[in-house]
Amino acid sequence: MPRVHKALIATAAVALLSTACTGTSSAPQANDDATQEATITFWHGWSAPSEVKAIDANVKAFEAKHPNIKVKVVGNINDDKIKQALRAGGPNAPDVVSSFTTDNVGTFCSSNVFADLKPFLDKSGIDLDKTFPKPLQDYTQFQGKRCTLPLLNDAYGLYYNKDAFKAAGITAPPKTLSEFDAAAKKLTKPKGDGYSQLGFMPTFHGYESTTTHFAAQWNPTYFTPEGKSNLAADPAFGKMLTWQANLVKELGGFAKLEKYRATFGDEWGAKNPFHTGQVAMSLDGEWRLGMAKEAGVKFDIGVAPFPVPDDQVDSYGKGYLSGTIIGIANTSQKQNAAWELVKYMTTDTDAVVSFSNAIHNVPSTLEALKSPKLEADENFKTFLAIAQHPKSSSTPASPNGGANQLTLQDFGFAFEAGKQTDLAAGLAKTDAQIDKDIAQAK
Repeated sequence: MPRVHKALIATAAVALLSTACTGTSSAPQANDDATQEATITFWHGWSAPSEVKAIDANVKAFEAKHPNIKVKVVGNINDDKIKQALRAGGPNAPDVVSSFTTDNVGTFCSSNVFADLKPFLDKSGIDLDKTFPKPLQDYTQFQGKRCTLPLLNDAYGLYYNKDAFKAAGITAPPKTLSEFDAAAKKLTKPKGDGYSQLGFMPTFHGYESTTTHFAAQWNPTYFTPEGKSNLAADPAFGKMLTWQANLVKELGGFAKLEKYRATFGDEWGAKNPFHTGQVAMSLDGEWRLGMAKEAGVKFDIGVAPFPVPDDQVDSYGKGYLSGTIIGIANTSQKQNAAWELVKYMTTDTDAVVSFSNAIHNVPSTLEALKSPKLEADENFKTFLAIAQHPKSSSTPASPNGGANQLTLQDFGFAFEAGKQTDLAAGLAKTDAQIDKDIAQAK
């Protein structure tokens, strides 16, 4: 299960790392002997019983291969706790840390709280291009410094209600946004001042329907080579916001849609609006397959890549990517032993595959994606293909975490509601705010 919303909320707190928790030249060097007896501490954020069971099994398999290294596992750790521990250091601080917040890679790397992994990768002879898909390489480094590696992956695609499609006479999932808009309108059934069924919830409060998830279909450039915000200069953002605002109007308008959204159940519960049939299509990740099954959904579920702009039909199949990251605390006195765990969990094919099978996330290495041991039905294979598509992308790292994404999202909220009507001026103002926030973080 992804932690997208939690990650964005945590960003503001963890951004303090860039000023309050800066690594120094006195940080421990990786001079411990990983062949000797050692105990290392591993912090992670998983909390669901099945997830905890899976991570514990992975650690036990590591200990079986490295009997001299014992791992003390501490779960349900959020980024705020990570921040406090890495600031304090000392014997109770973790050696290995995983986080759901890819947005904070820029903070972790630029503040030096996570160790530079390049020396470890070099000595182990790991070729990144032969090991990890390119988008995953991109979101685990910042400005050329690699302080994290990917640990499983999330890919976003289109879920659709096959029964609703059949009833509406739609024979195949839409590939372009114009086809998608037509399908969304055809699947929408008004009822009173609301709906008995909505084709798609396009508002930015609609769970995974965020500005960044939509924008990925245009492959935008968030920053200039000089690190300045690029929202106003790249037409992709304006096109995305214009498309979304038009769809909001075509499906009934912002106020009507938001009133209907208030009837939705929790995103992570059985009453998710896609589960209940309140919406016929949804943008979501691979985890929804298992959640829908557990919720006892009564209709046939279809999965496809999310549609692309009409002038980019040749890139159909791409989507937004995210995932868990893992790194070594710069304060660790046992960095070589810690590296053995990080290397095992991120590059050992059987380890990656078994973990993927257990928690139903997309594998994060090229070999694991091709492994015959990977449990993948036809729907899950769609997400495997999205994860490997050359045009799939994620949002780039920033020195103050995902604060720039929150600023863009805030503008999106105002624009879709009609509170901001000048798109060009609004994006320029958003750029200025993002640049100001980054300058302060530095």
